[in-house]
Amino acid sequence: MIKRHIPNSLTCCNLISGCVATGCAFYGQYQYAVLMIVIGAVFDFFDGMVARSLGVSSPIGKELDSLADVVTFGVAPSAIIFYLFHEVHMPEMLMPIKNLLPYTAFLMAAFSALRLAKFNLDERQSQQFIGLPTPANALFWGSLVLGEHAFLVSLKFNAVFLFLFMLLFCMLLVCEVPMLALKFKNFSWQDNKERYVFLLGCLPLLLLGTSALAAIIIWYVVVSIAFPKFVKS
Repeated sequence: MIKRHIPNSLTCCNLISGCVATGCAFYGQYQYAVLMIVIGAVFDFFDGMVARSLGVSSPIGKELDSLADVVTFGVAPSAIIFYLFHEVHMPEMLMPIKNLLPYTAFLMAAFSALRLAKFNLDERQSQQFIGLPTPANALFWGSLVLGEHAFLVSLKFNAVFLFLFMLLFCMLLVCEVPMLALKFKNFSWQDNKERYVFLLGCLPLLLLGTSALAAIIIWYVVVSIAFPKFVKS
């Protein structure tokens, strides 16, 4: 039956999008790289939905989806950071490892793979995420590099900050912190306070233009971590 191959075909389109995004990133073509990550995210959104609607979900589809996500949301953003390391200001103290430092960008790919493996096995993540989802991480880096490129390559920023910032997001991928899932079972304020606070906070951030998505994802992390503690206190 043809229909059983449709979801896996969409997943392969996600994988191909990630490969193209990686290739573009290695040439410093950030706009095309981010565009292909976004296209990959669209395919990633629809492959599972199509599989469920057609009743053709399968274990191989789940494994293929994770493999595609590692490329699109793990390797592709790593390639973006890799090229960015060649552009950012390099402090004098890092000159001896100047040629090696960019390769640390691929820690992001490793942590993304670890996060996806945990997600497949973690039954707690049916109603919420534990750690930052890989698509959100990839879109954050894409939006940040596109919107704030001039700042990132200025003397106000340097390779040390980039490395530490990258490590922070690697930790967010695998940390044991519940993250907000935008799934509405109903529209009551009581059951969806975090979601409404997050969505309302996104409105002014949309004015930031190309950097808006990066700001929204930071806001997402802040709401996910801080809001539950605020309500309990």
